[in-house]
Amino acid sequence: MSKIVQFFKDSYAELRKVVWPTREDVLASTKVVIVSTVIVAFCLGLLDFLLVRGIDFLFR
Repeated sequence: MSKIVQFFKDSYAELRKVVWPTREDVLASTKVVIVSTVIVAFCLGLLDFLLVRGIDFLFR
């Protein structure tokens, strides 16, 4: 039982050392993720469209 208590004490001590990001940092990172996701989705959609058109062209 003492190992479990020590684990939680150590975990709490480590969490106190964490430097949490500011709200601005989180918002900037979120914007980067959203923009990156939209760009990748657009590229994959375009690639899918072109491949479907190419396959349709070959099998007509």
